[in-house]
Amino acid sequence: MKRKVFYSFHFDNDVMRIQQIRNMGLLEGDEPVSPNTWEQIKRTEQGVKNWIDQNLNGKSCLVVLIGSHTANRPWVNYEIQRAWQQGKAVVGVHIHRLNCPRHGFGTKGANPFAQFTFKRGDKVIVPLVYEPSTNNAYNDIKNNLSTWIENAINQ
Repeated sequence: MKRKVFYSFHFDNDVMRIQQIRNMGLLEGDEPVSPNTWEQIKRTEQGVKNWIDQNLNGKSCLVVLIGSHTANRPWVNYEIQRAWQQGKAVVGVHIHRLNCPRHGFGTKGANPFAQFTFKRGDKVIVPLVYEPSTNNAYNDIKNNLSTWIENAINQ
């Protein structure tokens, strides 16, 4: 069974890398938003929050695709906080080793979870973060992303 996930990422820097992951066809949900629709959504801060909240519904996991600047993005941080508040699993995957047609390979970004403390009851949870192989990041992600998500859900 394919899991329904919400991808969180820095659009400007990493959209081409994210498209490679979406095209793997491993997961359901989180379809890209058309540019016209996004222009309507982003007109107000509340519009973006509403869109994020609506699109997190029905998802079992937030997958943060970590590029060089992802950890500094305010909407990524909001998505992480909201997913955790809604009881969803969170997992990170470094994507800097995927070759982007526009930017080539990236630089490793900071862990976006490091600025948060995640708790379930009295137990502190440290979200899992994976760094794909230097030799073949694409196939490493393709072969393991579903397992990484299951690991996060079962954490």
